Amino acid sequence: MDLNADLGEGFGIWRLGDDQALLDLVTSANVACGFHGGDPPTMRRVCAAAAERGVAVGAQVGYRDLAGFGRRHIAYEFAELRDEVTYQLGALEAFCRLVHSRIRYLKPHGALYHAAACDEAQAAALVAAVSGYDHELPILCAPGSVLAQLAVGAGLRVVAEGFADRNYLPNGSLVPRTAANALVTDPEEVADRAVRMAIERTVVAIDGRVVPCHVESICLHGDTPGAVASAALVRAALLDAGVTLSPFA
Repeated sequence: MDLNADLGEGFGIWRLGDDQALLDLVTSANVACGFHGGDPPTMRRVCAAAAERGVAVGAQVGYRDLAGFGRRHIAYEFAELRDEVTYQLGALEAFCRLVHSRIRYLKPHGALYHAAACDEAQAAALVAAVSGYDHELPILCAPGSVLAQLAVGAGLRVVAEGFADRNYLPNGSLVPRTAANALVTDPEEVADRAVRMAIERTVVAIDGRVVPCHVESICLHGDTPGAVASAALVRAALLDAGVTLSPFA
């Protein structure tokens, strides 16, 4: 099982999360590319730290929305979104190359993640960007989403992702962040959910229903309260359960 986290999302003097601590715990780092979060010094620092630890780096691409942290929907034209995603890939790749590394996958962030799960035009723009940039680059996304379907149709590798620190609806989708119960903040509960995803391939929805959750990677958000404590407990619980942790790419 892969364990990933959203990292490098601070910019300027503003810091978000503990990138260094999380890099000691995860196997893949979704690094912000400067649009919803991140800036050149942050990107360089996180890429270098990931390379030192053998952590795979993925491009966490988002809307051009620093003020809203990429969590506000933007109605893009296909070509504009395709090109902005390509731009972000190239920016992060440059910093990877400086430390003799490379981008290993792409993951959309925030509102773009959710839009691409159901909006064919935005999903198609992401697929076009990856296909044009590097056809061997996997896409990390929600299983069964429109993005996953279009990516498979284009011959791209899709890696299904689950969220140990987010609540799920009975239909298998995430509880919207606008809801009071969107996040799971108790580290023990987050760890239990991660083990269940890895071993039983299921998750318990907010109504108590057991929902299938066949994933290859489990995400922990770097900006979630107690993220480092949760990540440490998740890693220990997975290893105790006999789960091997390694990057998927």
